[in-house]
Amino acid sequence: MTPWASSSHSSVSKITEENKLVSNQPACAAGASRLPSVRDSFHLFLLFLFAFYKIREMKGLLSWYRAVYTLSNRQARRKTGIAGSRCGFCGTVSSSKPQPSFGLLFDIDGVLVRGRMPIPAAKKAFEKLVDTQGQFVVPVVFVTNAGNCLRQKKADQLSHILGVPITQEQVIMSHSPLRMFKKYHDKCVLVSGQGPVLDIAKNVGFNNVVSIDMLRESFPLLDMVDHNRRPKLPSTAIGNNPNIEAVILFGEPIRWETNLQLIMDVLLTNGNLNSAHQTQTSPHLPVLACNMDLVWMAEAQSPRFGHGTFLVCLENIYKKITGKELKYEALMGKPSELTYHFAEYLIRSQAMEKQWKLPITSLYAIGDNLMTDIYGANLYNCYLEERVARKNPKAKAKMVAATGSTTAMPQEEENDNLWESELSLPSATSCKSILVCTGVYDPNTEVPSDSSHCIKETVFHGHRDFRFDPALVEPDHIVHDVKAAVDLIFEQEKFVPQ
Repeated sequence: MTPWASSSHSSVSKITEENKLVSNQPACAAGASRLPSVRDSFHLFLLFLFAFYKIREMKGLLSWYRAVYTLSNRQARRKTGIAGSRCGFCGTVSSSKPQPSFGLLFDIDGVLVRGRMPIPAAKKAFEKLVDTQGQFVVPVVFVTNAGNCLRQKKADQLSHILGVPITQEQVIMSHSPLRMFKKYHDKCVLVSGQGPVLDIAKNVGFNNVVSIDMLRESFPLLDMVDHNRRPKLPSTAIGNNPNIEAVILFGEPIRWETNLQLIMDVLLTNGNLNSAHQTQTSPHLPVLACNMDLVWMAEAQSPRFGHGTFLVCLENIYKKITGKELKYEALMGKPSELTYHFAEYLIRSQAMEKQWKLPITSLYAIGDNLMTDIYGANLYNCYLEERVARKNPKAKAKMVAATGSTTAMPQEEENDNLWESELSLPSATSCKSILVCTGVYDPNTEVPSDSSHCIKETVFHGHRDFRFDPALVEPDHIVHDVKAAVDLIFEQEKFVPQ
């Protein structure tokens, strides 16, 4: 106890004793005078003074506590790296989450699922990609060469398999880039594939669509391979169908012989099926094809035929009959650069929607197929590097010095104008490829410890119109499964989600 406090305590004791003496006097003496004496006034003054100092002492303690609390809070926020603002004595602190500068492109078949069966590592991988509210901590797009359903249906399937909410804006089907080919949207187009092909065509912008089944019903004499489907009675063309102006190939059909026959009929009659074949017609109608996968991985032990195999059949039949190559107006789906550019656009859109400030400069493509996933990612990476070289005077001068000519510099592709008008130019400067061993790539082969180990194949399984370059089928990284791929990416980017 301080000297001031002990003196105060003795003063109070003194006052108490004197009050007892007063209270023991007769009532008439105590109440003889109502006015307080000088002594009483002095005692009241001492009590007031004592209370005043006690209150000031409490205020000092409170100020000291507040100062210590504020200082410790500031130090804690500095240590955790959280920038926040406090409101009042017991206000809340608003935290900011780490922002990514990269985006992820996932293949589906062979990476996340095998047919209808989910790959066990897929759920574990996506637990790392969402926060406690189920929101993605990095921009994610699913890039599949499947084309037999609408984007929303595929998003619903993925949500069920992965246990996280997926929107259709995160899904790219092989036919998704068709929405950019607006000059064909009002033309009469023939569509081939399976599933709701008419709905798919209308969903990507086509307004005047004819299916193979509709064509077969209108011209029953054209489909003659299956004897059981031949008309029983002589028949003629039904109705006045408009001339076909373009052919859209969504994916592998169910009856290949019917589709091959009727597509050839359309190409060789220039879209007028009431006329005979003209094998010398050149050029033929525009053909836009989606999905170039020669094979794909389902539940079976070995890969199954994909739409790329159907295209091989169509191309060879056309060449055998006409002696000329079948020409494509556009090829979509992996490994087409157009598909990857569309994916990059969706990645940027997600980052803008979440108001992430950092530009997305790196893409990582995870797949199981060397000839589509890896080839496509590496091809798009070449495109991005060429764009950087065109903008960088030093890189341009270096390339000119190495080749001795400016003609070696990559020129703007014709499709760049289409991309720029529809999607704007990319912000990414690289696209890294990661190969998993759970799909088309044989999982029984030993995973090379050296990531620079070159994978060469004796037979090129890519599409006819894509040149074979061993460097384009060499992945940047090889991992066992998709979870290992996500772990690797986070390590490469030094990204630690909260």
